[in-house]
Amino acid sequence: MPRLQTVLLDPTARGQASVLEVMEGVCRVYCPCEETEGMTLAFLQSGDRLRTDRLCSDGACVEALTALRCRRDAVGENEIGIDAVNEWTLQLLRIRHLGQAEQRLHALLALLVNRLGLRCSDSFQLPFRLTHDRFGELIGATRVTTTRLMSKWRQSELVDFSGGNLSMSFSPELIESAPLSF
Repeated sequence: MPRLQTVLLDPTARGQASVLEVMEGVCRVYCPCEETEGMTLAFLQSGDRLRTDRLCSDGACVEALTALRCRRDAVGENEIGIDAVNEWTLQLLRIRHLGQAEQRLHALLALLVNRLGLRCSDSFQLPFRLTHDRFGELIGATRVTTTRLMSKWRQSELVDFSGGNLSMSFSPELIESAPLSF
């Protein structure tokens, strides 16, 4: 699936236990319900599995943040209990309970880097970009607030989104000083 393409997982298959496994790439899973306006449920990467029978009645959408390859499979006997979406939802809830938008954004960047990022010689890299609107949605803040915080960190050389590449770069100081550990 090409980068930025979105697919709706069939909501009529609800109750039929199957798993969507990410083979390559990174994706965002979100709720397509009108009431929740595309609320992010999780980010998945290679090896993560999404149980499709545990989604809301409107199904779920999968947005490819990088080139993505997935497969659908039957639910294994050992796949009861917590899954990747539950883990992400728990971590996003922890972040949303921090008092200030700056703390929430700082913790979110650390979560994304620790779960989906790569360590380079002098920075951490995410292999995709998110918009300031998306960051705002994830931390419960406006795009304006997110842009102000990112600009502050960019001026301090803690973040870098420069150039035409599709990745985001973060200083080790920023990630290691996050208000939550993951």
